Amino acid sequence: MEHRPSTSRNKAMRYAVPVAVAAVAAAGVGLVPALADSGDPDLPDITAQELITKIAESDVEQLSGTVELSSDLGIPGLDAASDGGGLFGGHSGGPEEKGEDGGGDPAQGGTDSPADPAGRLTGLLAGDHTLRVALDGPERQRVSVVEDAAEYSLIRNEGELWAYDSASDTAFHAELPEHPEGGEEHGRGGPGSLTPQEAAERALAAVDDSTSVTVDGTTSVAGRDAYVLAIAPKDAPDSTVDAVRIAVDAENGTPLRVTLDARGEGDPVVEAGYTKVDFGKPSAELFDFTPPKGTDVTEADELAEKHGRGMNGLPEGLDGLPGLPGADGADGLGESAEVIGEGWDAVVKIEGPEGLAGGELNSREAQPLLDAFSERVSGEFGEGRVFSTTLVNALITEDGSVYVGAVTKDGLLKAAGTD
Repeated sequence: MEHRPSTSRNKAMRYAVPVAVAAVAAAGVGLVPALADSGDPDLPDITAQELITKIAESDVEQLSGTVELSSDLGIPGLDAASDGGGLFGGHSGGPEEKGEDGGGDPAQGGTDSPADPAGRLTGLLAGDHTLRVALDGPERQRVSVVEDAAEYSLIRNEGELWAYDSASDTAFHAELPEHPEGGEEHGRGGPGSLTPQEAAERALAAVDDSTSVTVDGTTSVAGRDAYVLAIAPKDAPDSTVDAVRIAVDAENGTPLRVTLDARGEGDPVVEAGYTKVDFGKPSAELFDFTPPKGTDVTEADELAEKHGRGMNGLPEGLDGLPGLPGADGADGLGESAEVIGEGWDAVVKIEGPEGLAGGELNSREAQPLLDAFSERVSGEFGEGRVFSTTLVNALITEDGSVYVGAVTKDGLLKAAGTD
């Protein structure tokens, strides 16, 4: 049975459906590719509305487990970067690697520490990663990314956020903003925003009449019986998204797995789900963190002015859902952004520096690289270049305007031509 949740959200929120999906992939979000299912369990019939209600009414606040994240968004260079030492081996963060102003490796997003989440979460954009998670209510969460002999952990314990990189023995520390008890934002921020529950809630919050929501059978995840909720574009011929599928624990309504399928692709571009999960209370020791002796600690508030971050110095997104800009709609992209179209076919336009495509992007020196990763195009918008991935296409025009969306190349050019 098809269900159409009603909502009064504006165009920006409707656009957030596909972009929130991309944000889930970009942040790693504590989801993971499930292993082979052990068979489809025989469960009582349930409607989409009842399953959504089950998710909303879930009172699970304590769990621990292991998750496996696999992402293949088809972004040029990411796979190679991921293979070159993984999340930990590509940047030691020593003083010799910092720029003249001590600003750190530019590839790390203007960070001064290898432990700074601003330069680390992008490492989850491609390849396979193992995460260990622990949640104990809205104030205590831990997510650790594990590779061979190294581990990177994000730990929230009430008003503090710690990040620790064992490979470089560096740590990042931030004081989290206070939210009123019971307020809309209470409990947001830190590793808790990297969980399957948060990702599922955000995806469902953006559902409107452009979306089909159905129950797509049953499955087994981490030894737990689950229903599969399918969220798919409806009447959106230009969307690159085939469906988002959320495996929901049949007993307690907890999202256990999320997969993202792109049209025309045989395998999901993102698979994320628990491989082990325990709904008991995690040990309190998991959320206690003291930097080991000799650890180089960077305080977040020291970076606030230096790198143009928020008042508490947190990387953009760590006080909400980490991910791609626009996870909350076009409002998250700044005043220069506007949404063209509606629903899953929507495209965001951002004003860039004049002459970007016609100048720097078409310079003789840049041609070999640009020709390898982009395509020259022309239309009502003028001249430009299209950069394509499995899920997202982006157009940069000769006047510097940037159009981006989870739509096909033809859909992107059509939107740019009608602007």
